[in-house]
Amino acid sequence: MTRTAVLVSALTLCAMGWALSPAHAEPAPHQDDTRITSFSGQEQDAALEFWTTARLRAAEDVTVAAATGGAVAPSSAPADDGPELTVPPIPAPASASDDGRAADPDQVSALASSPTPWKRGGLIRKTSGKAFFQNAAGATFACSATVAGSRDRSLVLTAAHCVVDPATGQGYRKWVFIPGYSHGRRPFGTFTAQRLFHLKRYVTSNSRDNWDFAFARMRKLDGRTLTGTVGAQGIRFNSATGRHVHSFGYGGTPAEGNGERLNHCRGKEHADTTRPGSTMWGIDCVQSFGASGGGFLAGFKEATGSGYLVGNISVGNGTTEFHPRLGNEAKNLYRKASRG
Repeated sequence: MTRTAVLVSALTLCAMGWALSPAHAEPAPHQDDTRITSFSGQEQDAALEFWTTARLRAAEDVTVAAATGGAVAPSSAPADDGPELTVPPIPAPASASDDGRAADPDQVSALASSPTPWKRGGLIRKTSGKAFFQNAAGATFACSATVAGSRDRSLVLTAAHCVVDPATGQGYRKWVFIPGYSHGRRPFGTFTAQRLFHLKRYVTSNSRDNWDFAFARMRKLDGRTLTGTVGAQGIRFNSATGRHVHSFGYGGTPAEGNGERLNHCRGKEHADTTRPGSTMWGIDCVQSFGASGGGFLAGFKEATGSGYLVGNISVGNGTTEFHPRLGNEAKNLYRKASRG
């Protein structure tokens, strides 16, 4: 299908007008940096009904924001490190079979740093997916996301700019996640978000990209949790950097399948030394609009498609895609999201 690119930054996307929205930001305790957008059961039912196949295909892919040198002020972020936390992957149940189609082998860019179709199955094909949402002006958009192992068995990791408007701090609405999405198909169904979790400092900080991660807690579908349906990738906080990592997303260019297939990058990550105040890490491979929020995984096994989430696709500079490091603040946000 042909898809119109969103040729604006995440800030421009989010700055489109806000009218009445059923989503509401819950007040957080004093000095608590967590911000939560909640949806009632009625709002979730409406979201499920709203996302028809036609609307999925009409949704515009969110742009991976440009990481431009000199545009970011020196970081005011405190030291964000502490004890490591590792949550292991959770295998998919035997009933969760692969979609059965390999990624399209054609239309792959010749650039050495370009993403390529993920031709294998495994856990990553089930746990990667697309998130769809709407702004108050009625425009619809899509990002990428990944199921993360958690005690509530219902979390996905994505980018903060895929859940909240940084200009206003208001969360997006009609937020759903489709694991294993491929060419309009929903092999495991459509899960609706109960709550979206991000950090206030993503909205308020001059170095917001460092905090461009978020979690979404999904409602059960037909009595089954998200992880109980497709499994989950592991996740690591405060872990070592400079690793060999893999990234996955649904890029929206023709070379990436117009947002309809899962694509793959890999390489040794390096620190972002191009922008003052950045604490991000990246690899020399760039996925385009629609890949925002897709997972970066370390310890990834291509044979099984499983590994450990260490970040999500956030910004790019034309040659490198970067992810925020999952430190103490991400760990605290994850724990709160896991508790619901």
